[in-house]
Amino acid sequence: MTKKNNIESAADVAKAMMNFYGKAFMAPQVAVSESIKLGQEMVKSATGASTVGPMKGDKRWRDPVWLTNPAYRVMMQSYLTWARGIEAWVDGLALDDRDKLRAKLLTGLVTDTLAPTNTLLGNPTAMKTTLEYGGQNLAKGLKQFIGDMQNNNGLPSMVDKSKFTVGENLAMSEGKVVYREEHLELLQYLPKTDTVYKTPIFIVPPQINKFYVWDLAPGRSVIEYLTTLGHQVFIVSWRNPTSKESDWGLNSYVEALDRASEVACEISKSKSLNVIGACSGGITAAMLLALWSARGDKARANTFTCLVAILEVEGGKNTTMGLFANLETLELARAFSGRKGVLEGKDLERTFAWLRPNDLIWAYWVNNYLIGNDPPAFDILYWNADTTNLPAALHGDLIELLSRGGLQGDKGWEIDGHRLNLKDVTCDTFIVGGETDHITPWDGCYLSHHAFGGKSEFILSQAGHIQSLINPPGNPRAKFMTNDGEHSNPEEFLEGAQQNKGSWWPHWMHWMNERSGAQIKAPKSFGSKKYEPMEDAPGTYVHAKAKV
Repeated sequence: MTKKNNIESAADVAKAMMNFYGKAFMAPQVAVSESIKLGQEMVKSATGASTVGPMKGDKRWRDPVWLTNPAYRVMMQSYLTWARGIEAWVDGLALDDRDKLRAKLLTGLVTDTLAPTNTLLGNPTAMKTTLEYGGQNLAKGLKQFIGDMQNNNGLPSMVDKSKFTVGENLAMSEGKVVYREEHLELLQYLPKTDTVYKTPIFIVPPQINKFYVWDLAPGRSVIEYLTTLGHQVFIVSWRNPTSKESDWGLNSYVEALDRASEVACEISKSKSLNVIGACSGGITAAMLLALWSARGDKARANTFTCLVAILEVEGGKNTTMGLFANLETLELARAFSGRKGVLEGKDLERTFAWLRPNDLIWAYWVNNYLIGNDPPAFDILYWNADTTNLPAALHGDLIELLSRGGLQGDKGWEIDGHRLNLKDVTCDTFIVGGETDHITPWDGCYLSHHAFGGKSEFILSQAGHIQSLINPPGNPRAKFMTNDGEHSNPEEFLEGAQQNKGSWWPHWMHWMNERSGAQIKAPKSFGSKKYEPMEDAPGTYVHAKAKV
């Protein structure tokens, strides 16, 4: 990604915002109309006639005082009416979808920031806590605020990092590094059964995070789950790049995966693999399978499980507007990755936090600073805060891939002279989307159901991005939807869908087991004569900090 491209990208966003302001000034009647509605609704609220209330899932207004106290009720309803009026104002402007999305990103940040719940006087829970503890909560909150400004990239801490250590109480499954190169380490895990399925599993994590989200605490580890059910498991651990690796693009990552897959096949003595990819790792894995097909090596892919990943984009349609929100935010950061060679992990963390500021910033602002609670000790939040860098070339390639529509036929990507086409991938596929996923909206993930050339099954986990992936059996609130009938779009899927209680993992394992071949004697050691085992899992690359 060149400096010229970075400047042009930032200029495109700036041009779009100028277009927004121009349209706004040319249509003052839209603002006047929304202002009149706001005034009318405030009068209704003051007289107790307003029916305005928070949207389902908006946790800011859970305190019953918002409904029982007239002053607080008026404050809440006035704010909600104003915020929705701003959104309606933007919707009423004559802007195309992309420019309208950019405007909503900007105005949404403003309205979320100005919510009364972010202030002491405007937050009844914080006020009650302050009165109960005589202000000690605010003293503790101030101390935590200063610490976060100094040590947490200026963001409220989402997790108590002191409670976790990778290799001690996270990433504990028994395994070994069996292959290492510049891009990655390949880890092999010891099966927990006497026999295993012949076809091994090959997992491709996202490049944007560290691999051990697949191996969290016991009972919440995908790797533990697979090895206890008789599967051979190999997983990639990506290296955390620095500015020296700024030229690592999508092609180099796919080629590194190709080499690692050969190692997994050699060690397991299997000609094929059950490939699993998630998020950006799902994109990279899908490109790998398409490359195998383009080279005439379709047999290497036995099955493909694609989790919370968007491979194709229907430009301009609402099904992928959430994805474009991420795309536009990343474009604003593109200049940083071009100048430094990488988009630093701390910048990525900040970028994605501001995509959901109420949940990922302001909720912790209230918890840590106004109420004075300690940040929670939660393994997923620790993993999320254990940031990695993104090379400028990979950053630019991902934006370019999504901008052109993803991996669609003749619009697709080219590697080593081979044009990639997902229709050439004929193995069975298992596609998972998350109902409340804000990073890869599920209806965008659904498009992959029809993208490949083989049989495909789509399931909808009723959770968010990471919660859809880490969904072990035993959670009484877990649900997922299936549809065994014919469906060609997300709406048709929902119309005929059946809701299932519990985790989707057992459903997936039934699908996987049917396609993984005969049972053979489980290996008792790691590696092979050609690829001797090295360090214990979780390896060495996972410990690298996000330094430029």
